[in-house]
Amino acid sequence: MTAQTLDTAAVAAWINAHAPGHTGPVTAEKFATGQSNPTFRLTTPQGSLVLRRKPPGKLLKSAHAVDREFRVQSALAATPVPVARMIAYCDDPAVIGSEFYLMEHIEGRHFNQPHLPKLSASDRAPIFDEMNRVLAAIHEVDLAATGLADYGRAGNYYRRQIDRWTTQYRASETETIQAMDALIAWLDANVPEDDGQVCLTHGDYRLDNMLFAPDAPRITAVLDWELSTLGHPYADLAQVIMQWQRPPGPEGRGLAGLERAAHGLPTDDAFIESYCTRRGLPGIPAFGFYLAFANFRMAGILQGVKKRALDGNASNPEKGLQLGALVPGLAEAGLEAAADA
Repeated sequence: MTAQTLDTAAVAAWINAHAPGHTGPVTAEKFATGQSNPTFRLTTPQGSLVLRRKPPGKLLKSAHAVDREFRVQSALAATPVPVARMIAYCDDPAVIGSEFYLMEHIEGRHFNQPHLPKLSASDRAPIFDEMNRVLAAIHEVDLAATGLADYGRAGNYYRRQIDRWTTQYRASETETIQAMDALIAWLDANVPEDDGQVCLTHGDYRLDNMLFAPDAPRITAVLDWELSTLGHPYADLAQVIMQWQRPPGPEGRGLAGLERAAHGLPTDDAFIESYCTRRGLPGIPAFGFYLAFANFRMAGILQGVKKRALDGNASNPEKGLQLGALVPGLAEAGLEAAADA
């Protein structure tokens, strides 16, 4: 089995034993999106499920943590954060070649481009306001009540994350990128003092990791929790802004160069202000550091995608190489943000 295929007979047998209400036979269709953990829509006689698995092959340490995805979404089921219902988790890689979990399949609208070309200008603002509302809700989750108080390590989040992603980047490095080396050095020397803020962070919060109700600007599920942890809230917020500063289109999936007011889209400052209002914050000084970090981390993620594509175990090898080509530009953007910090 590869990242592109699934042993449906083995999955059906496991579902029969572990997913009450669903039985075989099973057919599977791989979702085209997603570069980390291959995800499949399963069709059973009782309806649809979604299976998300670790990719096969040799993997970087601590990457592709489907067990953490299952845990955090299970914990969020009774909170204001919208997530899919978790069904069952398989920790035995012998079943299909890697660990996996099952969750409900949610019908909904999926937006791959943040400028929302298929919506009218008046319909776009409510989508972004909902995105803002749910981000604030994630950061206000009661860690003790949800059993997530031990979901991450203690200590300075940015110090740990810079060390982690530098290690991950070096492990998947395929060529020398001077801008990335310079960005790593700058971040290493400019880690801010720990301000004591600790919350649940999603780690990859962007519009294409959400499903919206078919008939309303309401998020029905936040997807792809692989990078979630206990961390600092501004990391998620900066991730959103970093994405918007990329060029529009299927590769950049950003808003750079667009006249946002004419398109019904919020400015970066307006989105940050709304977030701060929702969380009772006076503002966020030195936001350039957080933006530089967001570019650095995304570059590290995409370098890993490129390495898996070259090694032959990427979810979508062709797309993986395309995404890997974005790493130098992200590193340059990180240095630009650092200059404004």
